Amino acid sequence: MADELDLLRAADPVPADGPHFGDGPLDHTAERHLVRLLHDTPHPWRRTRPRLVWSLAAALVAVATVLTVLLGGPAGTRAVAAPRPLAVRAHSTPVPLAEVAKLAAVAAQDGSPALRQGTHVQSWSLGMSDGKPPVTLPEERVVRWAADGSHTEVVVATDPSHPGRPVLTDDGDRSRLVEDGHVLSRRTFPPMWGDAPPLGTPPHDPAELRTYLTELIYSHTLTTPELLDATRELLDNWTLGARESAALARLLADAQGLRPAGQVTDRLGRTGQAYVHVEASGARRMLILDPATGAVLGLETTFTRDDPEYGVRAGDVMEYSAWMR
Repeated sequence: MADELDLLRAADPVPADGPHFGDGPLDHTAERHLVRLLHDTPHPWRRTRPRLVWSLAAALVAVATVLTVLLGGPAGTRAVAAPRPLAVRAHSTPVPLAEVAKLAAVAAQDGSPALRQGTHVQSWSLGMSDGKPPVTLPEERVVRWAADGSHTEVVVATDPSHPGRPVLTDDGDRSRLVEDGHVLSRRTFPPMWGDAPPLGTPPHDPAELRTYLTELIYSHTLTTPELLDATRELLDNWTLGARESAALARLLADAQGLRPAGQVTDRLGRTGQAYVHVEASGARRMLILDPATGAVLGLETTFTRDDPEYGVRAGDVMEYSAWMR
């Protein structure tokens, strides 16, 4: 118990000598920090996602474990469920993010389509989670909210690159094949409300949206990697309208290090513009936008260098998400 108390005191989100709320109730942000500290679990309205390992060395360990689980050894053929990385179309003309932001602002003038709570996303990732193999295989998730504040979540096994084929998924401590479209889970949640992200409605003013995203991922600076993380978290909870997409496009245009790469066809057959950011950890993030509206279509992370010891090659996919309306 002493260890837990020491940990709690050391990580106190509102210390007694702090300038705010030293002897009073916690604010929304402090409450969320305290919940994370005490329970280390996501809020009930957040998607349960394995924690991604962003240091390359740790990520390579995850890949090695996946290969062992699926193929019986660390070397040889890559995991059968691993998707191919997206390829930028040769000789396509990159569109600057500033231009996309301008086009998105024009497209948002009539306010259509509107913002909607909930999401529709296909995803795949390598990650780390307690008690399970460190892998999340292709799945599609649909979250819909009702007027009374309740919501439903349906998760099915699906692989857009091989429609109709069996899909590899995890079943406890082992992997198995299921039919394409197999329902992995179907849940209904009771009514819930809140003003803080992600329950609070995302604003469509760029400055206010920046503040919202900063709070969403418990950040203070919102660096470019953090902005990309916050974008993924936002889109896993909300389907953005035209005005919110335009505000997000403006934030992305102002970010440092997002390089326009050219045209790409995503895993759902949609054409978009790719923007690439390479991180010091050895991860390459590719953001895919609809150039006419600024809507985010997808986000993919790949390795940037080979490691023969673990069977990892530059370009191997670490994770991807593809969002739909």
